[in-house]
Formats: sequence, C-alpha cells, structure tokens
Amino acid sequence: MTAIVHDDIRANVHALWASVADQWGEHADYIDARGADVTARLLELTATQAGERVLELACGTGAVGIAAAELGAEVVLSDVAPEMTELAAARAAGLSNVSARPLDLEAIDEPDASFDVVLCREGLMFAVDPVAAARELRRVLRPGGRFAVAVWGPRERNPWLALVFDAVSAQIGAPMPPPGVPGPFSLDDVARLAGVLRSGGLHAVAVSELAVPLRAGSYDEWFTRTSAIAGPLARRLAAMPDAARVALRDRLEAATAEYVTAEGLEIPGVSLIASGRA
Repeated sequence: MTAIVHDDIRANVHALWASVADQWGEHADYIDARGADVTARLLELTATQAGERVLELACGTGAVGIAAAELGAEVVLSDVAPEMTELAAARAAGLSNVSARPLDLEAIDEPDASFDVVLCREGLMFAVDPVAAARELRRVLRPGGRFAVAVWGPRERNPWLALVFDAVSAQIGAPMPPPGVPGPFSLDDVARLAGVLRSGGLHAVAVSELAVPLRAGSYDEWFTRTSAIAGPLARRLAAMPDAARVALRDRLEAATAEYVTAEGLEIPGVSLIASGRA
C-alpha cells in the first residue's frame, strides 16, 4: 500500500474519531465504567508509581491517564483527535499533575526516552501501521520503561460489537469496516498482537485475556448508546435514512435476543491486554 493511500486512510480514521467526540463526552461516565476493569489491569501490569511520567495514547475520555494521575504520576493525556484531547482535559480539570495535547500514536511528538510508562486502552488496533506505532511507543519510553495496551479480542468472542458490524454490512450491502481500514478487530489475535509489539522493539511482551461483558438495562439503551459512540460506525449510522435505520434496529434486536436477561442485556466480550518494557 502506498504512503499516499496510507495517509488517506489515516486521515479518514482520525476524522471518524473527531466526529464522535461530543457523543463520547455525553456518555463518558458509561465509557469509563465499561472500561474500569481494563484500566485497573493496565495500571497493575505497569505498576505505575507516584512521580513517574506517564503518557496515555488514544486517551478518549482520559480515564486511564486520570487514574494514573490519582496515583500521583505526572500524566500527559493525548489523542489524535484534538476534540477528544479537549474532552479528556476538561475531565481532568483540577488535577495539577495532568496536561493534555493532541498526539498521533504513529508519530508521537515527544522527545526520546521521556516517559516511564505508556498506556493505551483500545487505540492501537486503529493504527494504520501498528508496528510504526509500537516503534514510537518504544522510542518515547525510557530504558526499562513499561507499557500496557488493550485491544479487543477475537471477533467471535465479542458479539456485542461483531453483531453490529455484521448487521450494518448486511443492511448497506458492503463490508464494515471497508477493506484496508483498520477496525476494532485488526489485532484480535494473541500472536499477531505480540508480534507487532516485538517488531516495534519492545521486550518481555506478554498477552493475557480479560473478560469484559457488555451490560445494558434494555435493548433500546444499548442500541442508542452504540449508535452514538461507535467511532467506525457512528457516522454511517447517523447518515442512514429513517427506514434503513429502523430496519437495522430490528435486525439487531433479533440478533441480540439470546442475550436478554431479567436485568436487560448481557453480551460477552473479551479484551487482550499486552504489557512489557522498552
């Protein structure tokens, strides 16, 4: 793939995330609660300490970096979408040990060896060149510095999202995400994820799984929220004619029927958590 094509895809992916920043702000508390176990695991694996310099990449709501700051670390929140960075900065207001700035995880505008810890929750899989991103992560870590990243696990074990992609693809008659565009399952294989990180020069790479079931009080609650915050899908869903959107809603309701419980919906999910050092 040529550099020009890469750049076009990269610009499109960046625009997708910028376009859902307002919705992420609206649903930030839910997003943080949904990712709380992943956040805790990332901090545990890196043993983040007070006084250390920590970089959160693809920060979204900033939950991971804010949690590190609450441990006493000096944190930089960053996201490729300035709108997301602004959201994270607003949520970190009042924490004197937090700063925020737009950064691209494939070209991190920070000096070499400037961080003790790098964290990334559900961002690396959207990199057009994940090996380049891993090299950048390695470059900004100090010798012996630690990292932890989370990506979504195998598609078939994450029906809470796979069903949405399948239904949208069937509704529009085209694959989602489009060919060549990195999607949420682009690094859903343990060996591939570990290989990407090792190819980037990172060491002691280990990958584990973490169950992250999705729970919602009702189907309507889940569909409304997913339609708003699913970066690669939200813009496509918002542009659908009313009739197509209703048809999609009905298609998804039938597909999720097996996950209905007395409390609402509970749909399986799994994250892959990779950690190691520079």
